[in-house]
Order: sequence, then C-alpha cells, then structure tokens
Amino acid sequence: MQSLAKILCGVAILTAAVYAAYPQKSKQAEGPTTMVITFKDGHQQTFSMSDVARVQYVGSVDPYLALDYFLGKWEVGDGNSGTFLITLDSNGEASKTLGASHGVWTVEGNEARINWDDGWHDALRKTSSGYEKLAYEPGTTFSDKPANVTKADRLTTVD
Repeated sequence: MQSLAKILCGVAILTAAVYAAYPQKSKQAEGPTTMVITFKDGHQQTFSMSDVARVQYVGSVDPYLALDYFLGKWEVGDGNSGTFLITLDSNGEASKTLGASHGVWTVEGNEARINWDDGWHDALRKTSSGYEKLAYEPGTTFSDKPANVTKADRLTTVD
C-alpha cells in the first residue's frame, strides 16, 4: 500500500512539473484594441482604435514624426544653386538623381535621415516655415555641421 501511495505521489509531482513546463495561453481581453493616453497630471483617457482616423502632433516642430510623414518625392537644393530629386519609399529605400542613386532612410525626431551608398548623408527636416535639406559629407555624422543647408519641397506623397 505504501508503494502505491509513493507511485501516486510521484505521478502527481510529475504531472504538476509537466503542467508548469508548458505555459498556458493568457486570455486577452476581448473587444476592440484601445489606445490609452496618460496626461502629465496622471489621469488617463482611453480611445477605441476603431474610432481613431489619425494621430497628429501639433506645434511649431513635431517632436516625433511617423515614417510615412516623409514618404514621396522631394525637390532639394544641391548647395550650388541647382536642384535634384530625392524619393523616399515605404520599404526604407531612398533614391536620388545626383551622385550615388541608392540609399536607406529612417525617421529620427522631426527629420528623415538618409544614408547614401557614396558616404554622403542628408536630412530632410520639418521646420516652422516648411522643410529644409541638410547635406553631410562622407566621414561626418548627423551631429556635425552640415556641408550645406537648402530648401526642400515635397512634390508627391505616397498614400
């Protein structure tokens, strides 16, 4: 009888160990996805994402812009009184009509940062009066002084 009790106890421990080794799926709350905004004073407000059409930051300079904010074709200055075109695609690829035509880009704060295959890098920046293009020579960083700063105009957007 004692050996039967030991066997049953061992099976129970083994069953508990196996059960604990396989985590159970947590049951998420059913219903629509929501967005919760926490204000500086600590109170929160919840919005159903099905009711939200767009989230927009308003101010002289938006602190964070979404990737799709800069998508499309831009006409920018070359620093020598000429212009060229930059196209920013949704897959993070960039192209231009001057110099090395291929690059990659991402958004940092209020600007699109483009790294070109030839070592140059440009930033398209939203300002209070429009947009500007900052060009950085090979061997410099985005925190260095740009080689030139010119006006930038959006020609097309990607929807």
